[in-house]
Amino acid sequence: MASIPIPNDFNKCLYTPLAEADPEIQALVDRETYRQFRGLELIASENLTSLAVMQANGSVFTNKYSEGLPGARYYGGNEVVDELEVLCQNRALEAFHLDGAKWGVNVQPYSGSTANFAAFTALIQPQDRIMGLNLADGGHLTHGAYTRKRKISASSIYFQPLPYQVDHSTGIIDYDALEKNAILFKPRILICGASAYPRDWDYARLRKIADINGSYLMMDMAHISGLVAAQVQNDPFEHCDVVCTTTHKTLRGPRAGLIFFRKDKEADLEKRINDAVFPACQGGPHNNTIAAVAVALKQAATPEFKEYSTQIIKNTRTIAEELVKHDYKLQTEGSDNHLVLWDLRPLGLTGSKIEKLCDLAEITLNKNSVPGDKSAATPGGVRIGSNALTSRSMKEDEMRQVADFLHRAVQIALAAQKEAGSKLIKDFERVLKGDGEAAKQLKQLSEDVQAFATKFPLPGVPDSSTIKKTH
Repeated sequence: MASIPIPNDFNKCLYTPLAEADPEIQALVDRETYRQFRGLELIASENLTSLAVMQANGSVFTNKYSEGLPGARYYGGNEVVDELEVLCQNRALEAFHLDGAKWGVNVQPYSGSTANFAAFTALIQPQDRIMGLNLADGGHLTHGAYTRKRKISASSIYFQPLPYQVDHSTGIIDYDALEKNAILFKPRILICGASAYPRDWDYARLRKIADINGSYLMMDMAHISGLVAAQVQNDPFEHCDVVCTTTHKTLRGPRAGLIFFRKDKEADLEKRINDAVFPACQGGPHNNTIAAVAVALKQAATPEFKEYSTQIIKNTRTIAEELVKHDYKLQTEGSDNHLVLWDLRPLGLTGSKIEKLCDLAEITLNKNSVPGDKSAATPGGVRIGSNALTSRSMKEDEMRQVADFLHRAVQIALAAQKEAGSKLIKDFERVLKGDGEAAKQLKQLSEDVQAFATKFPLPGVPDSSTIKKTH
């Protein structure tokens, strides 16, 4: 087909590349690309997705509106989108080794939080009772989080939550206490899944607890879904009624959500789930993102992805072992998955200070509550994930170096806190940006981290020489 001339009228801008159309945004893209390249990404809820996923996410599928389901849309022109969504559904079932006669999946949720709320909407009524892991014990905001003075999440505003906890002496979920409380509270949904829990789940025990009251058992596997697909974690599908997930963490896709549901649980459950997603909780699906999810799911069904997932666990355990060698305290003293939860309270440090210092050293991690914390504003720990660094092909030897960087960061923080003469974070930051010994050590750490990180490629950028150095 002959090339059609680009119009020279008011639509000329529709054909202009980003660098020319909006240099300001292009500069931000360049800065973020370089930030990711020069640093160490240790946030457990983040990953570095593939070039193919990025290309699908930025495709012409972004133009199409498609409210409804395949074969039952409210708009015309969806014959290709229908094929795309069915393909994504089939790939989701394949990636998680599911029988399509027993399990269905909705691939339209915009995120994990909307997937969870749609599942609640489908399963129960407003003010029904739910039980999820306590936020301060590693749970998730969308599982019923609240404080003494405030209902934090919509899940606690519209439903009645009662959290369960870990045993503070071990850091492991206290299943016995959970069972006792479930007998009294009689939740309609028992939720498993977490955002900062370093161990695997006993789904058989949770199923027995759920069955005491005829509760639904719902798993939010957002953090570990890639590890579940790779079959290096226990399988929630053996015991759960509904399984929700995000797609951008260990699954390494774009930012979206999925809801899996048992088709043989209740005759109308599939319709209730689909109706809860649309029209109850959201509008037209983001077809470009569904295309990118489909790409990620195809990747997740490969032998290479299983190797990657196996390496994630090896890398996490290596970081944990190295930190323990320095007598640091880790929740549960190790990990079965992609994260470790580091308790800094014995050192007299807060997670906020280590997060701030690590930011200045090009190490990205996040402050996190640890069981027993009195305040979420000044949490006593940090959460460290290995999934993104594993996506940069780092293995055990590199994790030993990363653990050494983390050890140096904590020692600098102790020195800075002493130099500040107070425990106020403003004084801590002042010292780090000053010209004292702690600031000098921090500058050297930052240089060492950048020299190390830039030896490894950045997923999505095939030619690292094209990455523009920015300040």
